[in-house]
Amino acid sequence: MPEPTEETWKTVAQKYKDMWHFPNCIGAIDGKHINIECPINSGSTFFNYKGSHSVVLLALVDTDYKFIAVDVGSYGRNSDGGIFSKSIIGKRLSSNTFNVPKPIPIIDNSDPQPYVVVGDEAFPLTTYLLRPYSRNYLRDNEPNKIFNYRLSRARRVVENAFGILAARWRCFRKNLEVQPEFVDKIVLSSCCLHNMLQCADNGFEPEDTSTQNTDSALTNLDFLRRNCTREAFNVRETFKEYFISEVGRVPWQLDRVRKGRNT
Repeated sequence: MPEPTEETWKTVAQKYKDMWHFPNCIGAIDGKHINIECPINSGSTFFNYKGSHSVVLLALVDTDYKFIAVDVGSYGRNSDGGIFSKSIIGKRLSSNTFNVPKPIPIIDNSDPQPYVVVGDEAFPLTTYLLRPYSRNYLRDNEPNKIFNYRLSRARRVVENAFGILAARWRCFRKNLEVQPEFVDKIVLSSCCLHNMLQCADNGFEPEDTSTQNTDSALTNLDFLRRNCTREAFNVRETFKEYFISEVGRVPWQLDRVRKGRNT
């Protein structure tokens, strides 16, 4: 996969704003467990919380359901947040060496805000990665619920991309009966072919999940969280204020939240 340039990120961010109403977003990130047969003498190394053995595909996805960057090969027992922090993707975002553009305002005449990646509760909150508010911060707090809904909505693209990948390559619907090092090659090849087919627009479209609650399955992962800097909290608060402002709100968000979604 080609390394993204500043122009690539800006194009992705503009599409996220136009399609998902989320400004300064350069991708959605998540991990997918690729199930495998237990390797010989591996013990519990690949054993995951779902009760199977797997390696993890960590992927950053754009609005066209294409993989911008992937990391594959981590043990199934590891958390998405831990895998992210040790991955090349996480390290380059953290060190600001991934060609990400400089911050820009999300509202005219306001302070510049960084470009961000959106993820679920398994990931750390940083100035460049936004995660939802935990359940403890949702009780009787409608603005926080609105933020979670808007973030969940933008994050849906990575879940859809994984769904398309598994629909195209049916081998991912069962255990791969090969050694882990060969699993990595299969997954990387599949991701590259997936991007080519998405460019060709061969008719694979995800199910419309606009009325579904994508956050309902999240578990409380407070014990995995790391200390968040005040700056990271401020970035999230700024995006929240944007989503409830006249400029940034969408007409249906209150209806989604008040019907009990994303709580």
